[in-house]
Amino acid sequence: MIRTAAAFVLALSSACAMAQMTPVGLWKTIDDDGKTEKSLVRISDSGGVLSGTIEKIFDAAKQDAKCDKCSDERKDKPVLGMTIIRNARQDADDKTLWTGGEILDPNNGKTYKTRLKPVDGGKTMEMRGYIGFLYRTQIWQRVE
Repeated sequence: MIRTAAAFVLALSSACAMAQMTPVGLWKTIDDDGKTEKSLVRISDSGGVLSGTIEKIFDAAKQDAKCDKCSDERKDKPVLGMTIIRNARQDADDKTLWTGGEILDPNNGKTYKTRLKPVDGGKTMEMRGYIGFLYRTQIWQRVE
């Protein structure tokens, strides 16, 4: 009986740890300087496909910002509530990565290929946006 209970607790804690090693959840975005908190982005999973939506913008002056530089259907739409990550899927070869999607930078309206990699036991995530060999990586912090 005690062994069964211990095995159950161990399995449950392993499942919780694995759940943290996905990008799914609420993330605090940190600017390239590594210090400036920008927003909260909720990443959700729908059938193995991830998307991320801006839930909060920390800069009060940007609360009502619109994506005036976007060139797709998001043009002139509010940044708050906008889906900025689309179509990321777990990498077939490297199960620690989510790739194949895109991320939008609402400040310049550009979309980039994206790579998401939870690190530090899922407490942080390397968010990489890239075009060809050029890339930019931010470290996001898990909120929940």
